[in-house]
Amino acid sequence: MEPAGLFPPFPAACPPAQPAPAPAPPPRAAETTRIITDPLSGRSYCKGRLLGKGGFARCYEMTDLSSNKTYAVKVIPHSRVAKPHQREKITNEIELHRDLHHKHIVKFSHYFEDAESIYIFLEHCSRKSLAHIWKARHTLLEPEVRYYLKQIISGLKYLHLKGILHRDLKLGNFFINENMELKVGDFGLAACQDISDQKKKTICGTPNYLAPEVLLRQGHGPESDVWSLGCVMYTLLCGNPPFETSDLKETYRCIKQVEYTLPAFLSLPAKHLIAGILRRNPQDRFTLEEILDHEFFKVSGWEPGFGPSPGGMRLFGLSRVLSLEHMSQSFKGSSCCPAQMLGLTAWFAHLLSSPPADKNPASLARHEHFVWVSKWVDYSNKYGFGYQLSNRSIGVLFNNGTHMTLSPNHRTVHYNPTNSKHLVFSVAAIPEQLQGQMSVLRYFASYMEQHLMKVGAGPLECTGLTALLLLQWVKTDQALLMLFSSGTLQVNFYNDHTKVIISKPDHSCLVTYINRERNSYTYKLCSIQELGCSPELHHRLRYILKLLQERAEA
Repeated sequence: MEPAGLFPPFPAACPPAQPAPAPAPPPRAAETTRIITDPLSGRSYCKGRLLGKGGFARCYEMTDLSSNKTYAVKVIPHSRVAKPHQREKITNEIELHRDLHHKHIVKFSHYFEDAESIYIFLEHCSRKSLAHIWKARHTLLEPEVRYYLKQIISGLKYLHLKGILHRDLKLGNFFINENMELKVGDFGLAACQDISDQKKKTICGTPNYLAPEVLLRQGHGPESDVWSLGCVMYTLLCGNPPFETSDLKETYRCIKQVEYTLPAFLSLPAKHLIAGILRRNPQDRFTLEEILDHEFFKVSGWEPGFGPSPGGMRLFGLSRVLSLEHMSQSFKGSSCCPAQMLGLTAWFAHLLSSPPADKNPASLARHEHFVWVSKWVDYSNKYGFGYQLSNRSIGVLFNNGTHMTLSPNHRTVHYNPTNSKHLVFSVAAIPEQLQGQMSVLRYFASYMEQHLMKVGAGPLECTGLTALLLLQWVKTDQALLMLFSSGTLQVNFYNDHTKVIISKPDHSCLVTYINRERNSYTYKLCSIQELGCSPELHHRLRYILKLLQERAEA
């Protein structure tokens, strides 16, 4: 359904909301290559590109000219550490870091100084840091977050067993090597516990990740690092730190009061784990062992052979397992998606080896909040993809990645500039910059109402629920696939207008099949696994699996 010329262009004064283009940086003079020589050993290093910078230092890529080995080198000018206490900080960092040897800790190699600077040679992590991945993707999927958290916790347990507090855990201090292995780094604020106990009034670290006891000048402990870990988990899943505001004092107030919200799209295990970590009293927080033993880490199925690329364009090489979350990056739509994993890996494997049954299992009553796509229009060559849900709400996923939904009563508009940011407006009070997109939404609604036939049973009341967000969609020569923020996957087959909807309203996965006569039937996945299903449904489920596998390997 691609109605050419259906809609007029956006009003000239009201273009679709999108980020303003970044101003072009001023031209920079080319930096000449510098050779740095260790005055004691005589080894020479070629100074390469700037990797990052901090308060005292800049970090450069440097290559040993004799071995061709590449390092990440922290360069601290003597002028920046002229005072005794500043020099002592650098000495403490070197002495502490050089004794650390662990798979998930950035490896310390050596250091030297010349007349200009101090040079600390560290393991080079070619895929930058989690901060770079987060900036490119904004949100990560739960399997990805599990993958990284396990490695952070492994490194953190090692530090705590050695009596060391990191005190500055944040995305920018988790580095990724070429094998997508995570390394905890930057020990500029790290301290031994017995030393830190004498500095109870010291507030150090990154504001958004500080624990309440640190702000209250009660000192750092292992529990403070655990708090920061919880903030990291939240940020990766939700797109922003839990206590982030536009005002630092307000951020600190929220931290002290443990005032934050958990988005509806998070799975129950993720919500429970975050809540167990972000507790005001340090003694009430989950320990690292309790975190690893939590239900969040016990989801069956996927363990990646390698992790996501920093650009986020290709998530994982899925040679071993499959889940809907892995597939989402192959769909059209936003390049990041917080969809909930449906845990279909084992069931799909069983389906492939099981022949069809004579009939389907007994059908269930529909879930009270179950909704599906009853109409759709693909106008992505100009504006985006529009759809109507069975509860009469209208949604559009625009080509610029933003999403707008009109409520069933047509009085409220939900606007998502990103998957993790949700704004609500009255239809009578739409901001001027969104009027263009609102016009397109109305056109989609009008066209679907006048020209498209609705399928399936009538709607159920869905009052008070958060608007469903279309995250991804893909069209093939036989079917349309749509993935929603609830974790629901809907597949519409063109030739006979049948539909398969895989959802997880509670704790069990459900399959809803809408047949040629537009009658809908819902089954538990576990029942299909145990009893089988009809050839008609079996054939469609096998096609869905085949399509998902093809998209994953593309």
